Formats: sequence, structure tokens, C-alpha cells
Amino acid sequence: MTDFDADKAVPPLRRPDQDVTSIADRLLITAGISLAAMAAFFPWYVFLNPQEFSVPPLWQGDRRDLPETSAREVVSVSPAAMTDDDDAVPPRELDPVRTATVPNLGRESGSGAPAESLEQPLPAPTGFRLMHVANGRALIEDASGMYIVRVGSILPDNSRLATLEQRDGEWVIITSNGDVFKRN
Repeated sequence: MTDFDADKAVPPLRRPDQDVTSIADRLLITAGISLAAMAAFFPWYVFLNPQEFSVPPLWQGDRRDLPETSAREVVSVSPAAMTDDDDAVPPRELDPVRTATVPNLGRESGSGAPAESLEQPLPAPTGFRLMHVANGRALIEDASGMYIVRVGSILPDNSRLATLEQRDGEWVIITSNGDVFKRN
């Protein structure tokens, strides 16, 4: 006996002759086809009309001077920053761990200067190097990372970027301190 040996023959199911798609189904199908056609056409439209979609250059030329506006005030964003208010109490959430010692505290001479002067040099400004220049912006690198700067930006040595120039075919940046950094 096989599976084809049945007691009674069962006719296959028939589909109804009429189309049962609703108006909502037809709208969804039409919207899907339209969206697919627009998605296929739009990249060609952008390719054939680049003037409508290109990014305008920020500036043209070999050099750009600082703007004539005054400098902005530098604001400290340190959580330990204190205001100029004399009545202000320091915040309690500061870390009480001491990080330095003051060996001559209380042992000053009559002139107000410490009896023994400790000659401690100030930290050297961090150096940086120019990596690339494009569209009025410069990519610089220092020990802590890479930065994109433009004219007027504060640099890692706490100066401002004064100008971007091309000298002898090489890009250089000039800081507000007068330092010149060439591309390496």
C-alpha cells in the first residue's frame, strides 16, 4: 500500500475567480513601487546636477587674516573653578587628597618672599605639528591627539591661529605669538 492509494479522491482547492485585493493594498503597492523608483533615480539626479549638491568652499586664496572682531572671553569649565565672589564657599565635593607640599610655608623673610626660593620652571608649552591644510582648516597633532583648527582657533600652546599661508609651495600656519609651523 502506498500514499497514493486513497479511499476517496480529494479535488484540489480552487481560487476564487475575482480579484480580492483591496484599495489599501493597491495604495501600498503603488507607494512601494514609487519609493523604489525614486531611490533608484535620485543618485543619478545628484550625479548629473553636482552644482546643486556640492559643498561651497569656505575660502579662496593663499592667506586669511584674523577677523576684526574682539576676542571671546575664556571661560573655565573645571568643576573646581571658583567665582570671584569673596563670600562663596568652596564646593564640598572636591577631593581632599593633597597633591603637593609647601616646604617653606610660614618661613618667609621680612620682605614677604620665602627664605629659600625654590626655582621651579614653568611647564613648557606643548608642541604640535601641522599635518594637513584644506578648505581654510588645518589638521594639527600633539601628544594628546589630533585637532582640526581654523583661523582664530586656540592652539595647544595657548596661542591663536593667525593665518594659513602657502610659502614656497608648502603650507604653514602662523600663530598669534609669531611662531611658524611647517607641514612635516
